[in-house]
Amino acid sequence: MGRIVVEVMPKPEILDPQGKAVMGSLPRIGLTGFTAVRQGRRFELAVEGPVTQEHLDAAAQAASTLLSNPIIEDVVSICPLEED
Repeated sequence: MGRIVVEVMPKPEILDPQGKAVMGSLPRIGLTGFTAVRQGRRFELAVEGPVTQEHLDAAAQAASTLLSNPIIEDVVSICPLEED
């Protein structure tokens, strides 16, 4: 069974309150040196057999029409998940 990972992130000009909350919490737990945090979403799509170009094309269509809101989000990655 193959899997495809689709990653969706807020567009740079869109406010990210969850990322901002994480950024504010990092110094409180002693983690410094980070300058920004953006929180996105990750989807894993399973397919029968190995991932083909047709699967990737279908994942791209799903990403642009269902998995993301193109007004406020960018699809930043669509790739097969390497199996161990």
